[in-house]
Amino acid sequence: MGAIAKPFRMALGALIIKEKLGISDRETVEQIRENPYLQYFLGMSDYSNKAPFEASLMVYFRERIEQNLVNKINQKMVADLTKKVDV
Repeated sequence: MGAIAKPFRMALGALIIKEKLGISDRETVEQIRENPYLQYFLGMSDYSNKAPFEASLMVYFRERIEQNLVNKINQKMVADLTKKVDV
């Protein structure tokens, strides 16, 4: 029917990387391709010298993952981390 969907972790992680580094979609994919740490952050189990997805998918990721959802995820992560530190 079509290409297999990318995992949510990969999509969200790519958007986080793009925003933190302040780079373009193409540069984001290139950084991910070159950096095993970024690949691990995205949930990839093995290093690959191939791009995990086309830069054009970043537009799709942004459309599918609304800013509200990203904010909720950030708040949940901070709350969970706060609980761990307090224990």
